[in-house]
Amino acid sequence: MKVRKGSTYVFNANGWDTFHVCHKGLKNGDIVKVIHPHGCPAPNIMGQCHVEKDGQFMGMVSTGSLSKKS
Repeated sequence: MKVRKGSTYVFNANGWDTFHVCHKGLKNGDIVKVIHPHGCPAPNIMGQCHVEKDGQFMGMVSTGSLSKKS
């Protein structure tokens, strides 16, 4: 899935995120916002993006683990 910086998504661990955790304690169903920290790759590079939850940086996740809020 292609994501956009500044948009919010629902996190549901998928693929690498199920066993190779590169984020700080995200749980399935958490609402996250895609960000682009200075000096880091842009969202969607190699299917990854950086996210924050409630204004706190949470780490890098697979874009396949994100889905649009319903």
